[in-house]
Amino acid sequence: ELPPKTEIVRTVDLSPKQVELYEAVRAAVSREVHEEIERFGVERSKLMVLDALMKLRQVCNHPRLLKLPSAQKAKSSAKMDLLMEWLPSMVQDGRRILIFSQFTGMLDLIEEALRKEGIRFLTLTGQSKDRGQLCDDFQAGKAPVFLISLRAGGTGLNLTAADTVIHFDPWWNPALEAQATDRAYRIGQKNPVFVYKLITAGTIEEKILLLQQKKRALFEGILDGTPQKLSFSETELDDLLSPLK
Repeated sequence: ELPPKTEIVRTVDLSPKQVELYEAVRAAVSREVHEEIERFGVERSKLMVLDALMKLRQVCNHPRLLKLPSAQKAKSSAKMDLLMEWLPSMVQDGRRILIFSQFTGMLDLIEEALRKEGIRFLTLTGQSKDRGQLCDDFQAGKAPVFLISLRAGGTGLNLTAADTVIHFDPWWNPALEAQATDRAYRIGQKNPVFVYKLITAGTIEEKILLLQQKKRALFEGILDGTPQKLSFSETELDDLLSPLK
């Protein structure tokens, strides 16, 4: 029998500069998306819709993920600040931590912050050649933090040395998110596991989690960028692209 698993959704407010950027990007992409839908309909506009949603998700994670001059003015990220408040004390307490993100660019930024703090880490992305060795090194205690991208870490890894899982950005498909958590929470796990989901308040992240409760498979396929069909209505899309609450 597995030890207990505790899931905690931690909501954090965007920084003031992030709020400005989020609203500017949201207004621009909302206008573009609605013009596109008017011309071609929802289904034929899906690539633009996905791109718009991704840009807003990137602002929620860290402005530096957006390759826009205006984004570079917003230096800080509320989620990153929270993460770097947590990690030093977690590491000091002997916690072993998996951090998942869909964006490899976000993992690069977390690496940068960890280096500044002098925290040892390993990173697994789709580009990693030595997947098995990286997992063995983490299991053997060579680093307390393991950064993992969605594409590389959804299945097939046994990381029972971890007792803490942090989903830096929400995975729209709940089954995929659960699979990632199960890299740690599986046969062989002897410690209680804590799972943290970081969500920015009032943003697209919070809205999608609410929608997800109504439609469990809402964004199935969105994570690999090739959904067969957008499974939400124009009304729901309007809500996703609505101003910060």
